[in-house]
Amino acid sequence: MNKAFIPVNGKSVWAPLLALVLFSLGGCQMNPVTGERNFQIYGSDWEQQVGGQMYAPMRQSQGGDFVIDPALTAYVNEVGQRLATQARRKELKYEFSIINSSVPNAWCLPGGKVVVNRGLLTELKSEAELAAVLGHEIVHADAAHGARQQSTGMLAQIGAVASMVILGSKVENQAAREIAMLVPTVGAQLIMQKYGRDAERESDLYGTTYMSEAGYDPQGAVTLQETFLRLSEGRNEDWLSGLFASHPPSKERVENNRKTVATLPAGGESGRDKYEQKTAFLRRVEPAYKAYDVAAKALSENRLDDAQASLSQAIKAEPREPLFHALQGDILVQKKNPKQALAAYERSIKAYDAFFYTHLRKGQLEYQQKQRAPARANLERSLQLLPTAEAHYLLGLLDRDEGQQQKAMAHFQAASQSKSDSGRLAQREVILVDLPRNPANYVAVRPAIDRSNQVWMQIGNGTDIALKNIEVAVTWLDDSGQTRQGRKVYPGPLPGGKQDQVNLNLKLTGVQDLSQRIRLQVSAAELAE
Repeated sequence: MNKAFIPVNGKSVWAPLLALVLFSLGGCQMNPVTGERNFQIYGSDWEQQVGGQMYAPMRQSQGGDFVIDPALTAYVNEVGQRLATQARRKELKYEFSIINSSVPNAWCLPGGKVVVNRGLLTELKSEAELAAVLGHEIVHADAAHGARQQSTGMLAQIGAVASMVILGSKVENQAAREIAMLVPTVGAQLIMQKYGRDAERESDLYGTTYMSEAGYDPQGAVTLQETFLRLSEGRNEDWLSGLFASHPPSKERVENNRKTVATLPAGGESGRDKYEQKTAFLRRVEPAYKAYDVAAKALSENRLDDAQASLSQAIKAEPREPLFHALQGDILVQKKNPKQALAAYERSIKAYDAFFYTHLRKGQLEYQQKQRAPARANLERSLQLLPTAEAHYLLGLLDRDEGQQQKAMAHFQAASQSKSDSGRLAQREVILVDLPRNPANYVAVRPAIDRSNQVWMQIGNGTDIALKNIEVAVTWLDDSGQTRQGRKVYPGPLPGGKQDQVNLNLKLTGVQDLSQRIRLQVSAAELAE
């Protein structure tokens, strides 16, 4: 038997959002984009609330905003807003951001929250192609594709913890490298999901239509798909894990776009020269980001000298980029140089104060160096930007050591939702306090009877931590109708998430309903680790 049959319950730090998600507005609704009626139980309020609440954390989790060229972000927003005026649903408020990631990707959360990755912008050739990307994403929101897909139950269960690898950085422990972000799975699913073919066709068709209506040459949608199809046939995993994973190109999509363009007015703005001008800085510094990506990969493989050599090239080419200094801090941590690592993280924070990762990494290192006050400040700042198990766990330790037991428990309980190292350590802290008082919250027991009328106790450990000396009070009615009492101690250890069964050395005959004859109550348990 491999799994405990009753899990430990946890309270979500995102309870308000989960409550909102569970509220539905029912039935079939008219799609203002297509004019068709679609099954959709999640309405506009759900879309705008989920999109608004998830937009910032999902951007944080994928590298943070691209900040060293604000004019480029303003330009993307300008193009996006021009297209958004053609959207059929006027209640949605569209926002457009650039994510600081080399993975070529674009996505849209419900409610019109759109992102384009830095790595995609360098592959486009004209403003019309950018308009094709943004128009496609706008239609996903305008036609409520996310809400429709959620309504049909195609997304993963809401409220799970999403873990994502940040920056490809190899650091001292798994909990820092694979930071467990306490974000509902609905957020990650809504940007990583692979839409159905009908939704992709709708977004291609109406996105191209919106382009034309906004004054762009719709031929940009054709050249975009031709470019994507060519790139998808010869690119590496990063490409396949980006835009092509959620919006797979195909010859069919190219042909469909050509047919759509043939039905639209000829001409329109291409904007090739303007696009080259607006992206000139990005293209100029692109080699620095390629060097950074090489350095991050080398660090993940523990090739520290190679990582430093490539990163030095990146920093020399563009010393203002905060990601470069954050990675410098990670390299110096691995080189056992905490003083210089802290200085590197500080340079990154001064360049950009609103990225959770750098505050978290600096806070981790300051905690290790027993710099409690600055550690607390940086960990708290990281939580403001994105909740993580690691920040909650370390803040719990700080509160515990200062005698703030209630605050510590709140942090530990939040962190314990994660399956990361930090989550397991936080769960241990929670159990240390609560197990003596409420052992039944962590151990589940129930009786069972075999064909020879022998009564067994099935016992399950609902935690991720091994338990021992599990004491169970047993009360039963014997065959003469007399109430009997006893106790059974399971010495263990019983590993986390496992179950076992124990013979109670008790025989009952004439059993119709075992629950009416015997009661088991966990009265004590101890940590085995």
